[in-house]
Amino acid sequence: MNNKLNPKIWFVLSNLLIVFLGIGLIVPVMPTIMREMGLDGKTMGYLVAAFSLTQLLVSPIAGKWVDRFGRKRMIVIGMFIFGLSELLFAVGHVVELLYLSRFIGGISAAFVMPAITAYVADVTDIKQRPRAMGYVSATINTGFILGPGIGGFLAEINIRAPFFTAALLGFIGAVFSILFLKEPEREQVHSEKPIKTEATSLKILLQPIFFIPFLIIFISSFGLSAYETIYGLFLDRQFQFTAKDIAILLILSGVLGTVFQVFLFDGLTRKLGEINLIRICIFVAAIMMIFMMNVSSFISILLVTLMVFLTFDLIRPALTTYLSKVAGQQQGYISGLNSSFTSVGNIIGPIIAGALFDYQAYSPYVFSMAVLLISLVIAMFWRQPKKLL
Repeated sequence: MNNKLNPKIWFVLSNLLIVFLGIGLIVPVMPTIMREMGLDGKTMGYLVAAFSLTQLLVSPIAGKWVDRFGRKRMIVIGMFIFGLSELLFAVGHVVELLYLSRFIGGISAAFVMPAITAYVADVTDIKQRPRAMGYVSATINTGFILGPGIGGFLAEINIRAPFFTAALLGFIGAVFSILFLKEPEREQVHSEKPIKTEATSLKILLQPIFFIPFLIIFISSFGLSAYETIYGLFLDRQFQFTAKDIAILLILSGVLGTVFQVFLFDGLTRKLGEINLIRICIFVAAIMMIFMMNVSSFISILLVTLMVFLTFDLIRPALTTYLSKVAGQQQGYISGLNSSFTSVGNIIGPIIAGALFDYQAYSPYVFSMAVLLISLVIAMFWRQPKKLL
């Protein structure tokens, strides 16, 4: 392969963008929904965790299905399910229906994320992969950050308008995938020296090349999800920010973060390597939690938000790139496990953060800082496999 990326990548990334636009829509409207439906912080944490719980349960199976039934089929099904989940949230006026929507949304993410990650790995060689995975993470970042931003503005029209919009985009993405997406040739997956893995989660996890990165995925997701879950609630309570104010913050930090990520990630991984880059980013993110507890102006909140999301949007592709290099021909299965560990952290983090927020508004950030520092200590024992040196 030459240095030019396969144009099919941009098509699957558009689907990934739609999914993460929809996932992020809930962030700016959480305070409004919380007040309208008489919910507390704990319930909002459970709503966020419901998505990840389902993603956790389904991801290992979906990862195997990605390898067995093909990338395209899983992407199409996942996009249809995503559209349905957003439609349910749009029409849901009782908390039970909101939970159902989030459960179905978790299924859609479990289908789409490993399928797209495996698709990108299929159509890139090992030299192109860091850049391609950087684009995957940049797409996630753009969707997750701009989703709340767009949602905040659409919520000015109607609090449910963001979810109707996401449902429409999901169905359009599914139809376009049927018409224009082609299944990749899996022989295009290249690895310098493929490392064989057993077809059981336990045996894979006990291998040193997987154990530490999966543990870091879990702990870092744990801390980040706690930060994200109460972000809008924190700004609403402490500074009386509106959904529009939160949207502006997230759009600005999201755009700047994506630009930095696209232009920095490939060079940083070449210079530092994935492992060192992850260590540095975890340290910076932990420090930012201290600053978040002491912000007092729009500019300071913007800068801290930018740095937090930027560090995690460098950690994600670095971990994904590393795993794609050691996964050999089991790209879908390893991607599914990646999603599973992310989901575990995303389940526990929001639940604890919601409960801590009800107790004291600043406490979730202390919690996030602590788990990130634990992750940093673990990362210091991580060594690059000799076969990838």
